[in-house]
Order: sequence, then C-alpha cells, then structure tokens
Amino acid sequence: MTKGHVLVTGGAGFIGSHLVDYLLGRGFEVTVLDCLLDQVHGDAEKDAQGWPVYLNRKAKRIKGNILDDGVFEASLTGITHLAHLAASVGVGQSMTNIVEYTRNNTMAAAVILEVLSRMPLDADGNHPIKRMVVASSMSIYGEGEYEIEGTGDSTAPELRSHEQLAERSWELFTGEGAKLIPVPTTEKKLLQPASIYAVNKRDHEEMFLSVGRALNIPTSALRLFNAYGSRQALSNPYTGVAAIFISRLLNDQPPLVFEDGEQKRDFVHVMDVANAFATILESDKRVWDVFNVGSGKSITVNDIARTLARLLQKNIAPDILQKYRVGDIRHCFADISKIRDVFGVTPQRDFEEGMAELIEWVKTAKKPVDKTAVSMAELSSSKLMV
Repeated sequence: MTKGHVLVTGGAGFIGSHLVDYLLGRGFEVTVLDCLLDQVHGDAEKDAQGWPVYLNRKAKRIKGNILDDGVFEASLTGITHLAHLAASVGVGQSMTNIVEYTRNNTMAAAVILEVLSRMPLDADGNHPIKRMVVASSMSIYGEGEYEIEGTGDSTAPELRSHEQLAERSWELFTGEGAKLIPVPTTEKKLLQPASIYAVNKRDHEEMFLSVGRALNIPTSALRLFNAYGSRQALSNPYTGVAAIFISRLLNDQPPLVFEDGEQKRDFVHVMDVANAFATILESDKRVWDVFNVGSGKSITVNDIARTLARLLQKNIAPDILQKYRVGDIRHCFADISKIRDVFGVTPQRDFEEGMAELIEWVKTAKKPVDKTAVSMAELSSSKLMV
C-alpha cells in the first residue's frame, strides 16, 4: 500500500526529478507534469518521447503546460498530494521577460488553485488533496538580516540605492554611517522582493497559503536558497551561479563575478532540498507556514569560483567585474532552525563534498555551451547592468 499519490509539477527538472526519486523511495506513487522547456532541458540526454533519461522510470509522465485548458485538471486523477515546482526561473531574465514570467509563475499558480477550489469534497467533507508544498525563493527577502556593528541591534535595511552602487560602494551602512554585519536570515524578516521573479515567488507563497487555509489543506511554502547539484541545466545562463561558473570554466573562460565578489550566499545541495519537500509531504502535521531551506552557512561568490576552479583543475581566476545588476542584494544566508524544529529537517551534505560530486556529474554530461555573453548583452541593453 502506498503512502499516497503525489503530483510534482516541474518534476522533470533539476530539483523536481530528485524529489521524484525521494518520493518513490519513500513509498509514494508519483505523477510528473512538465512542459519540458528547452531552456531548462536543452542539455539533458532524452528518450524517444523527449523526457530526460535521468527521470525515474517508475513515475507516470504527463507532458503539458499548466496554462493550457484542461491540462492540470486531467493530471489530478488519483492525486492526494501536490508539490508545485514548475516555474520560469531567473532573476535577471525576469526583468526583461516580465509578461512571460508573470504568466508562467503567478498565473499558473492561479490556474492550479482555482481548479483545486472547484474540486468536490469527499463524503466526510474533506478535500481530496491532503497536503501541498510550493517552491518559494530566498529572493523574496531582498537583503538578508543584519546587525549594526558595535551595538548588535538587528535591522532589515532597504535595498542599496543607484547612487551608492554607482560609486562602487558595495556594503551596507546605517544613515549614521555604522557598518551593517550580515547575520542568518529568519522567516520573520520583512519581504522586499527586488525582481519580477521574486515578486512572482511571493505571490506563490501568499496564494497557496491563503487558498490552502480556505480549503483546509495543510500547506507549506519552502524558501529555497541557492540549490546546486546534478541535473542542473549547465547551458542555461539564467540558472544557478554554480552551474554558470562551471560552464565558463569548462570552456576555459573565467567566471564573471559582479561587484567585488565578497557578497555572501547560502548554497544547499539539491538532495537536501528534495528531502525537505519529501519530509513535509510525508508528515501528518497540520501546518500552514513558510520555511527556509538552506545549508545554514554562508560562502562568498569569490570562494565559490575558486573552489570550482580547483575542483575542475583549471588555473583560472574569476574576473571581478566591479559592475552590478539592478536588483542584486549584498548578503543573504539562511537561518534553518524553523524547519528543523517543526519537521526535523537538517542538511546532510557539506559544500565541498557536494561541489566535488557536482563536478563528477558534469564530467559525464554534455559539454555546456557558454551563453553568458547573451545574458550579459540582454542585461546591458535593458540598462539592468551598470
């Protein structure tokens, strides 16, 4: 007897496919709904039907777009749990493709939730979907949390001004000139989304939580920090920074680093992300809330570039551009105590070990095409990179 039947939207993608493996391993049935966008799946080896060969054969597959009439409804047969990961992903690209991102992200979420709101209840008055988990993003925070140097007082600063960034002054200060020191960001931090993608993800959270409460479906929104690992789209210039850097290094080009490279981020292994989703879907706790999913540790972008160069045995230093992208934040890394305390989820994979594993996978994958110049040109022409 299975634990239930999970529909994973975007289940053929980087995170989704790992989640499929976890769910099947824990005794769930799984159906994948994915439209197989070329930007996401262009590098992957595919079967005769166009599905990535890494996708678990035990999962039922439906190729379709949530926005097309009847597609989502048709995928719900027998479904008891929902994991919504399908989305257009890319902070920079979202600022030039605003309509596309809002349609694929916010409107697709609206389609899902409206369909769920119209489903008939069972004989006991319960909704057929027993639990939902939706992928959110750390990008909705804007800047992370800080303390004022010398006082230890907590603060949530505004985004840096164009004037400050034009002066190449990268760090944050109070109005009185005191330096702000980055600290782990909690879920209570004020949300200041600085891109269309981030706004879309905030919409995801609020839409799913509000409808989940109305339908009495326990719902969690997972604020994912920088996920990395096997099955990333290495030729997608709008994907995670680790994949972009690897693509550059494998083509004997230096990683391009914005600002001075000392901005701090939180990198979490994709299997730790998949475990967080699977654990919550498996739980019987009746929770409607948001949770950080990260490593709980910070690393600078420069250190990421140097680590990858060393692991790839490339004697190539990063190119520090001293340029900025509109909407970029300085520091943000996760406080992960909430998801640990509520669901017992803790990351298991060390950064260096995880990156070495990623490199081994890259060696077996199709050599990526470096499309960084394309994305940089788009940002520059749109006045989003200065």
